[in-house]
Amino acid sequence: MQRRAVGASGLQVSRIGLGTMTWGDDTGVEAAGEQLRAFTEEGGTLVETADDYGGGVAQQVLGGLLGDVVRREDVVVAGRGSPPPGPLGEHASRATLLSCLDATLRRLGTDHLDLWQIPGWDTRVPLEETLSAVQIAVYSGRVRYAGLVAPRGWQLATVVERSAPLGNVARPVSAQVEYSLLARDPEIELLPAAEHHGIGLIAWAPLGRGVLTGKYKSGTPADSRAASAVLAGYVEARRTERSARIVQAVLTAADGLGTSPLSVALAWVRDRPGVAAAVVGARDAAQLRASMAAERLMLPAEIRTALDDVSEPV
Repeated sequence: MQRRAVGASGLQVSRIGLGTMTWGDDTGVEAAGEQLRAFTEEGGTLVETADDYGGGVAQQVLGGLLGDVVRREDVVVAGRGSPPPGPLGEHASRATLLSCLDATLRRLGTDHLDLWQIPGWDTRVPLEETLSAVQIAVYSGRVRYAGLVAPRGWQLATVVERSAPLGNVARPVSAQVEYSLLARDPEIELLPAAEHHGIGLIAWAPLGRGVLTGKYKSGTPADSRAASAVLAGYVEARRTERSARIVQAVLTAADGLGTSPLSVALAWVRDRPGVAAAVVGARDAAQLRASMAAERLMLPAEIRTALDDVSEPV
């Protein structure tokens, strides 16, 4: 699997990342281990997790696999902080962020995150305070690089500007956001700002929450996320009339190329300008290998143009 630099930074990651959202829930410990082993055997390095995945259970599962299934130094662990407001303050306060980071490191059983992705904009907390938390985390060795979660373009630019007086220690190198043929909103404002400032995009849900695989074209499979009481709403938000037209275009392209719609949708996101990596989740190792097969696909220019046209953002 090829690797890319995250923006203009020295951090390099595999251009397909492994998400852990369902670990410890729909994906058991043994299945998670099989996924991690299959992923790294194919050259994958970027493993994404978050403190709100299963209330921290996903991080505990990943922590139990690091050093057992793979060596800690062979993966780039990207932790996303999503702390709720609590007794230490709002979710982007210095106390809350650092407390959340320490809890994440305990669950993972590691002394640092390679990439710490945090909510970078909280109107109830001074931005300088949030950036000071990143500065402390980097100087203490608990974090190597920092990124932002779902910022707007102007917010990203402001964070970059305000981080300069801190010697750019707190300067973000990445922006994690949902991006797919069904969700191209980042192209309107965020992607241009990210490219201008040398920030790499970490795309989550590149398969349109599973809709772009075509599995929901004729209904809702019993073993799908849309059939889950927990994730049904998450998937249904992408099952629209517009989505159906885009899915049909993906199916047509896949048929013409002799490949899967999954590979077509993932390859489209992976090779968009400014994208450092596309993060995929899977139920089991077999499903993950199907996603990694997209690594070998390069979309012809005419197909990419057709997909661009049918999915053009409003």
